[in-house]
Amino acid sequence: MANSLLRKGLKNPHHLPHFIYWKSKHFFIQSYFQLKHGTKTFKFQGHLYHYYCNNYNTTWNNERVVEIPIVWEIIKNNQGKVLEVGNVLSHYHHFPHDIVDKYEKAQGVVNQDIVDFCPPKPYDLIVSVSTLEHVGVDEEPKDPKKVLRAIENLISNCLAPGGTMVITVPLGHNPELDKLLKQGVIDVGKVNFMKRLSKNNFWKESDLKDVQDMTYDFPFPRGNAIAIAIKDKS
Repeated sequence: MANSLLRKGLKNPHHLPHFIYWKSKHFFIQSYFQLKHGTKTFKFQGHLYHYYCNNYNTTWNNERVVEIPIVWEIIKNNQGKVLEVGNVLSHYHHFPHDIVDKYEKAQGVVNQDIVDFCPPKPYDLIVSVSTLEHVGVDEEPKDPKKVLRAIENLISNCLAPGGTMVITVPLGHNPELDKLLKQGVIDVGKVNFMKRLSKNNFWKESDLKDVQDMTYDFPFPRGNAIAIAIKDKS
């Protein structure tokens, strides 16, 4: 949005005040959230994490404020080969790993449908941050069951024996995936939940009962609860 406003301002100078206002507002909002979250921590599975505030995709105002630090800690403790499904983490951290993203064009990103992806060698760690909820839902033709095939392919053909797969998804965006996770229809390992508590974007670890009826984009923007699935392949 900012780039669009800037281009309009350069072509038509009367648009510049709008661009300056928008950027200033965005800066002060971001600074406020960074100040609020700067020294704050949240607990997940007995560990303390700092909230992650970054300008890209305004993490301070959505579920990535907790997703990124949880997944990044797992990656730091991994010594093997890493695959990321959906190009998310490269916008925040630079580390050697392979990325599969059907749509996003970027250097080093393999543009392939995840249900068809079959690497020559399996990975020790597979991570996916707020991506799999889009599979089969935000594409044509729509196929709500496609996400099941995507996860089965990751486990069967992409994850090495002894490897770990970590998936985070916001609840409410993909009802079919929500049902699979809540009912344990698909084996994605242990599923934990986080719930957003306030407009200020503070979160707490919760159980299934506490997030059962949570919706996407209400009462707060974007994810109001997330599922974090961790699967260890024997």
